[in-house]
Amino acid sequence: MKPLAVVGNVNIDLIMGPAAPWPQPGTESIVDHDELRVGGSAGNAALAWMALGTPFEIAASIGRDQFGRWLAESFGARASTWPVHSDSTTLSVGITHPDGERTFFTTRGHLPLFSLEDVFAVLDGPRLAGGIVLLCGSFLTEKLVEDYDRFFDWADRHDIAVALDTGWPLDGWTEANRRAAKGWLSRCRIALFNEVETTSLAGVADPAEAGRILRQGMPDGSIVVVKCGPKGAIAVDADNRVVHAAAPVVRVVDTIGAGDVFNAAFLAAHAAGEALQASLAAGTAVASRAISTHPRSYAPTAQDVPA
Repeated sequence: MKPLAVVGNVNIDLIMGPAAPWPQPGTESIVDHDELRVGGSAGNAALAWMALGTPFEIAASIGRDQFGRWLAESFGARASTWPVHSDSTTLSVGITHPDGERTFFTTRGHLPLFSLEDVFAVLDGPRLAGGIVLLCGSFLTEKLVEDYDRFFDWADRHDIAVALDTGWPLDGWTEANRRAAKGWLSRCRIALFNEVETTSLAGVADPAEAGRILRQGMPDGSIVVVKCGPKGAIAVDADNRVVHAAAPVVRVVDTIGAGDVFNAAFLAAHAAGEALQASLAAGTAVASRAISTHPRSYAPTAQDVPA
């Protein structure tokens, strides 16, 4: 199996809900559920790999507070070399809604301070040579983004394939954000976007066509994966062919981190040498299991895999 690592945003998620309708200012609402858990795109992917028993490394940082210490404890030895910033740990409060969707309120916290030096304090290029690094949270890790070119150069020197999931830009897909993302994709071998991100970035409504457009700006042999929620996932392969995997029908409990869980399961299968369609199927099965269980479970059952 190829080595795997993830780089990016790890923070605290405080999930509460469900809440509907949205409360009026000055009022108090009682909700049925609350949960304090590891969050962020990189954190969610790492949790899925841990649950699946997948070997991996993770480069992240934390703030100098009790939340930072709790995050480090959650990852054990993997967090032993994480840098600690003087700022507080980034916190997201997620309010869930009856339809399974959610609204987030997030502090800036430590994430903008996460740097390339922090990454190199954790990851070793020769040890990851020939592997895959999942790069997450581009629009939240400002200092690291400033050094993306150096990061991509490092990956190229060690034949490490970068899989990119930028997340949704806080100010939307402005022309500047599209230009930046396309520049990053030009150095990546795997793109992992959801349907709305893909079509917004490419500027066309059809996700398969949008995937083909994005792949044109990536290195030869690259693949684009489009996560389509209940419709499953598609991928545009190195020969520009479109591959599809359906998603099982499940009762949605909590969609938070669904795309990140998909990323982890897809890349685990891909790194193990599975074919593209089988890797897509693994991603949809594990993500579907995760969003339909509480406490969250990741190992899919026979019912989670479409016939």
